[in-house]
Amino acid sequence: MSLEKAKAYLAEKGYADHVIELEDSSATVQLAAQALGVEPGMIAKTMSFLIGEEAILILTEGTARVDNRKYKDTFHMKAKMIPFEEVEKWIGHAPGGVCPFGIKEGVKVYLDESLKQFDTVYPAAGNDHSAVKLTIAELEEVAGAVGWVDVCKEPA
Repeated sequence: MSLEKAKAYLAEKGYADHVIELEDSSATVQLAAQALGVEPGMIAKTMSFLIGEEAILILTEGTARVDNRKYKDTFHMKAKMIPFEEVEKWIGHAPGGVCPFGIKEGVKVYLDESLKQFDTVYPAAGNDHSAVKLTIAELEEVAGAVGWVDVCKEPA
């Protein structure tokens, strides 16, 4: 069902042809990178957090880790990820397929600066056997993002 919601949203925006349905699982960054034949950083990892009673999504490059200080400086509270078993209730997609396409109303989406090192990235498309191939400009256009943030640690 989530794949259909994401595909319908992307079709509405003119990006239906960017959806890739995969034989192999894309539930984790490593699995998605393997299934797509790209480096792990090119997977646009979508993380879900709660800010009070509001859910937000932050898309980062696949190997990025959230820097708690930067997160707190940006959102003025400690990072609190949505518990695994509650993600679908809050966002509309289950873990492994979380993406900014076809999500519940009111969920704010942010893009992390870490994504800008790539020309093309691959967020999920609603389930754990899908991806969407997008340039950064296309992602910006179709994700419905509030804006760009810098909440990830510098690469080691």
